[in-house]
Amino acid sequence: MLSKEKSKTGDQRPKTENRKPFPKLLMANRLIFLIICAAIILTTLFYGAVHQPILVLFYAGATSVLLLWVFDSFRGGELRFSKSLLQIPLAAIIIFGLIQIIPFGSLAETAGVENIPRTISYEPFATKSTVLHLIALLIFFAAMLAYIDNAKRLRKIVLVITIFGFLYAFYSILQAVLSPARIYGIYEPRFATPFGSFVNRHNFAAFMEMSIAVPLGLFFVGAIPRDKRLLYVTAIGLMGIALLLSGSRGGLVALLAEIFFLIILTTKTRGYGQIALKIGLAVALFATIVVGSVLIGGESSLTRFAETATSADITTNRTHIWNVSLSVIKNNLLFGAGLGAFPQVYTAFDTLNGMERVEQAHNDYLQILADAGIVGLIIIAFFVFFLFRDGLRNIKTHTVFRRGVAVGALAGCFAVFVHSIFDFVLHTTAISMMFLTLCALVVISGQKNEDDVETSPRERRKKSSSASIASIEEKRKRATNE
Repeated sequence: MLSKEKSKTGDQRPKTENRKPFPKLLMANRLIFLIICAAIILTTLFYGAVHQPILVLFYAGATSVLLLWVFDSFRGGELRFSKSLLQIPLAAIIIFGLIQIIPFGSLAETAGVENIPRTISYEPFATKSTVLHLIALLIFFAAMLAYIDNAKRLRKIVLVITIFGFLYAFYSILQAVLSPARIYGIYEPRFATPFGSFVNRHNFAAFMEMSIAVPLGLFFVGAIPRDKRLLYVTAIGLMGIALLLSGSRGGLVALLAEIFFLIILTTKTRGYGQIALKIGLAVALFATIVVGSVLIGGESSLTRFAETATSADITTNRTHIWNVSLSVIKNNLLFGAGLGAFPQVYTAFDTLNGMERVEQAHNDYLQILADAGIVGLIIIAFFVFFLFRDGLRNIKTHTVFRRGVAVGALAGCFAVFVHSIFDFVLHTTAISMMFLTLCALVVISGQKNEDDVETSPRERRKKSSSASIASIEEKRKRATNE
């Protein structure tokens, strides 16, 4: 009997292979997550990671993530990867870039030089560099999807974005007041208007509109506890003030579009009172940001928009750049002129004297067509389709925190899509990194985790009521037995 009792108790022990407990994190696993968080912060602080020495560090970080990923797979006995279809368009654009540099035949002799390979790309070296850059971004993006795999890490990455956005906005406002022409008080760009750590103020505005989106999403769905709401409102207000002080018109339009998009996502059509309340909150929020920017930056904070509109700088007057870009597109409609080859091909169609060098089309959609043609536009269209399909599905999740993350991240991506009409924000490494982080959050927010502890208010009320009913029934049973 004793041996049978022991065998019974032995059988009753929990079997880990069937229970699938929350896995213990390995050191490589933690390092990957740490490098991802560090890359988001450091690419922003190091001038947006547009200079070659910083890009080397960025590529070293991507290589480290890949090596740690391989090591973690061998150590854990399985390969971690996400089945998200968002990775496919990124891989496809990389493959298409490699196709653009495949030689087919040779060009005619030019200035005594023979046997020049004929390629789709006007500048094969620039296309190779762009492909390398896209591979690094894809590694980071795939690692985010694979390793932000529990609620704890999801909360950590949201805190990193919110806290860093708040501190970065605070510093950028101080710099705008004390030393507006110098980044960190030491670096003064010659042909640009800096803000924060970015050489271009429009890139700063794009970063802020993405950073502010996540806490705004949590705020709009009611995922922030009452004792922390003032902290979040302060962070949101400061990031909004910094965005407005940057003087970016595209950033202002994107912020307004983002708030409007948030109202649409979080308000049911039948709740007219709720619609009025959220519109009132949005107006109050924007009014607070405007008043705060005036108090901090004075009259110049709002007159900057008029100054940029009347500026004679070629990078401000985008009409000419867009006309030349359309000529490039017309002559390379199907396959484009080559990823990253826009500065070289632009000069061939420029109708001015060529004294002003134009690096970007100041419109990401036109530049996609110029660089990759209709093929590239179709690939990017699939990316946008998968993103909004996943986002609109995941904002219906029952966990209120994950729903807030999904709403905020999708609104941040939408703001970047709006801002991309006026600027080339996604061609800056730090902006691309933050954008892909938001895309990853859109996907991850729809995954159910074992350590999810927070449900929607309706489910919390049901649970509390069922718990109270169960306690009442238990008391009745005890009273009956007594």
